[in-house]
Amino acid sequence: MKAILCHSFTGPGDLRLGEIDAPKPAGDEILIDVHAASVSFMDQLLVSGLYQMRPQTPFVPGTEASGTVVAVGGKVTRFAPGDRVACSSWTGGYAERMIAKESKSVRLPDGVAFEAAATILHNYGTAYYALVERARAERGETLFVTGAAGGVGLAAVDLGRHFGLRIVAGVGSDDKAALVHSYGASEVINYRSEDLRDRIKSITSGDGIDVGFDNVGGGIFEQMARLMKWGGRLMPIGFTGGEIPSIPMNLPLLKNYSIIGVFAGAWAEKFSNEAARMNATLMRLLAERQIRPHIDRVLPLEEAGDAMRAVANRTVQGRIVLKIR
Repeated sequence: MKAILCHSFTGPGDLRLGEIDAPKPAGDEILIDVHAASVSFMDQLLVSGLYQMRPQTPFVPGTEASGTVVAVGGKVTRFAPGDRVACSSWTGGYAERMIAKESKSVRLPDGVAFEAAATILHNYGTAYYALVERARAERGETLFVTGAAGGVGLAAVDLGRHFGLRIVAGVGSDDKAALVHSYGASEVINYRSEDLRDRIKSITSGDGIDVGFDNVGGGIFEQMARLMKWGGRLMPIGFTGGEIPSIPMNLPLLKNYSIIGVFAGAWAEKFSNEAARMNATLMRLLAERQIRPHIDRVLPLEEAGDAMRAVANRTVQGRIVLKIR
């Protein structure tokens, strides 16, 4: 089968399209004919050797995909050949066939397109886990999302709207403002050209942020740590800015707010039944058009490296999808 291969942790430029044997499912796995795979910042970190884990090389990148089941392992009970599914996995999505754990796969409702389905489990799964399970966000609270036009950020804006939150979207360029407004943000802040402290204080009448959802890290997170409301929840989601922040711990002490880690992938590994229920909920919301993932563009499999470079350069709004079948 055709697959994109990463032979060394030297970044997207060294990815190559090659031919490898199709994988075989273990007892708790399903084998999928891949129709579409999404391209995430995490994928780019993995092939660059900058993620928390390093797969053994060579490996096939791709953490999220959708397609049709062609075979199942002996312990699988929820899927059968012919089922339309989406799945998440640490690797394997950029190929004509991939294997995925039964517990990390979900059946697609009728009418849900493969391209849209391939963008849900990572983006919306991370945002849902953060807002619902970790922050316990409540209707009417102020949610500030950084990197709000990216895949996970835009999912947080979309779900925040669905949950009745007041959304303030942080972006790094003015050309992203229209998109986040259209997804439900009542206010947009360009933190590269505006004073974040002044804008947040003005927007919240000096009260600060109830829920902080930070994809960027570095100085942005450090500023957010000084802008939280009493009893708020500040969540580090990722560090796309490349810098892991440090903050004085008297800040959460003085305002009695919480800093809450969000690692949805690890949670899904430890609590697979709960994660499976969340995935089913997200697919229902997608089928009912209560959430609407934004696909920036659709590219062929052989352009996976170009797609990753676009993600790294922050020229992508929402997700790029690779069309494989």
